[in-house]
Amino acid sequence: MLPDPEQEEIKRLKKKLKAQEKKNIEIRDQMAVQRTIFANERTLMAYLRTAIALLAGGIAAIKLSQHKYMGIIGFLLLALGGSLIIYSFYRYFKKQRLIRKQQKEFVQTSHHHAKIHEKEASGYGNVD
Repeated sequence: MLPDPEQEEIKRLKKKLKAQEKKNIEIRDQMAVQRTIFANERTLMAYLRTAIALLAGGIAAIKLSQHKYMGIIGFLLLALGGSLIIYSFYRYFKKQRLIRKQQKEFVQTSHHHAKIHEKEASGYGNVD
């Protein structure tokens, strides 16, 4: 058996550890939301890079070619690039709204699991 002061120290350390674990879980959840937001932004940038390349290709096809079919291809590329810009912003804002909605509806459950564990453990006479 450990002396009483040592048992108190162990209890204090366990309590401090549980508080830190709860804080870590909350931080991890917040960071997950930030990673999701950044992933959405990276996807928007990828769409925009592709759209800019299509627009540049369309302009080059129109300006640098004397063939009629290249002019048609150039205008198609311009239309496709413009459409991609519109779609990319539509998709970005739609995903942003979904992320914000889910963020507002999110409820921490870690403390509920801890309470259930405590009640189950106390039922067996094992209180941490």
